[in-house]
Amino acid sequence: MGKPGAFLDIDRVTHELRPVEERSHDFDPLYVELDDDARRAQASRCMMCGVAFCQMGASFGKARPSGCPLHNLVPETNDLVYTGNWKQAFLRLNKTHSFPEFTSRVCPALCEAACTCNLNGDPVSTKENEKAIIETAYAEGWVKPQIPPVRTGKTIAVIGSGPSGLAAAQQLNRRGHSVTVFERNDRIGGLLRYGIPNMKLEKKVIDRRLKLMEEEGVKFVTNINVGVDITAEQLLKDYDRVLLCCGASHPRDIKVPGRDAKGIYFAVDFLKQVTKSLLDTDFAKFPYELAKGKNVLVIGGGDTGNDCVGTSIRLGAKSVTQLEMMPQPPAARTPSNPWPEWPKVLKTDYGQEEAIAVFGHDPRIYQTTVTEFIKDKKGNVCKAKIVKLKSVKDEKTGRFNMVPVEGSEEVIPADVVLIAAGFLGSEKYVTDAFRVALTPRTNVETKPEQYATSVDRVFTAGDMHRGQSLVVWAIHEGREAAKAVDESLMSYSYLQ
Repeated sequence: MGKPGAFLDIDRVTHELRPVEERSHDFDPLYVELDDDARRAQASRCMMCGVAFCQMGASFGKARPSGCPLHNLVPETNDLVYTGNWKQAFLRLNKTHSFPEFTSRVCPALCEAACTCNLNGDPVSTKENEKAIIETAYAEGWVKPQIPPVRTGKTIAVIGSGPSGLAAAQQLNRRGHSVTVFERNDRIGGLLRYGIPNMKLEKKVIDRRLKLMEEEGVKFVTNINVGVDITAEQLLKDYDRVLLCCGASHPRDIKVPGRDAKGIYFAVDFLKQVTKSLLDTDFAKFPYELAKGKNVLVIGGGDTGNDCVGTSIRLGAKSVTQLEMMPQPPAARTPSNPWPEWPKVLKTDYGQEEAIAVFGHDPRIYQTTVTEFIKDKKGNVCKAKIVKLKSVKDEKTGRFNMVPVEGSEEVIPADVVLIAAGFLGSEKYVTDAFRVALTPRTNVETKPEQYATSVDRVFTAGDMHRGQSLVVWAIHEGREAAKAVDESLMSYSYLQ
């Protein structure tokens, strides 16, 4: 069970961020990793709880789920790291996880939020232990192609190559089915490729995994937009099953006067353009023209908004302002947000930390929104009107709504506007092509905890099914959908 009492004697230590003055000028990885001795010491803090909330992935009360939805055997892998049994730790992690190299870089660590150590101190650094396990496994040659010994003769088309599509493809291929993944972009990876900046998830990490999957037999087809370049009818004719993993890729817009001004972009388009430019030039050229010397306004306070802040700084922005409609979270848990619920507390991420260091202040302005974009004579955005918000209870519904505070209007400079306000659901042209039923939020509808759509032989998974969520939940959905597809083909499934 690790080292008895270590959680009391050993303080939590995590990797360090590279100095701001260094990392804010490149797109290299953000972190400096711990050495093996430090990692083992951190793993020793795990208490091997009788009820391990870290691996439950369950909802507590009305809060969002806490703990790992993949049900990684966290105490076991931590103990194996502590004892130096790295290969066994990898084999244990590999039982439940498709891509630990992805989640160990981008997951907000649901496992750590549910760690029992939170009751009286700091959680075990499970996310970092996971990264150490998988990177050690790659370095030692333990991660090898798992080529199925027998093929079933069944064919499956996976539409979308984000984390859910890749997880499903991996599982179904290893089962022995022939899997083809269709991607509308020029490179495989979906959200992993173009939605997350390279400093958070190096694209060579994705390529390393894709090479393995190709060796295992998965076929990848790029630059094919299903519903445009190929019909749903053709796919259903050519394949035994179709799995829709297209994400919740319809961005939420800001509909105010001046929205048609030049220089206003959806965050996902901006981040894609930056990453594509870097990849196309093998990181020899940074697209400084997108932000250099400009006042950048980011609308949205989530992870994507933070990525826009960090990316804009790397491209030489003159200033960066980030707007968030909701109030500033508390610095620590409130009595209404007890463990093991997900902690609703203030988080200062790498992008905000860089903005504080570069510009001298936190870029975030809470309880504020845009009411108008102002254009110059050439039609370019040059300013934005913003207004403070307050929470007011609707007497009819009992809900609290954010409404403008009279007299709080202000005009700020804005040469580039990045809208990071989340996503509304799946894109209509895809769901129309397959004629699948939708939920009121435009996610693809299935029965609860199931993945078959209203159309025969068509399944769905990931954000397209669940709604906008985390990479780890997308992987979970992909693996579960693979089971459902497999069972529909073979009448049973032994996929985990």
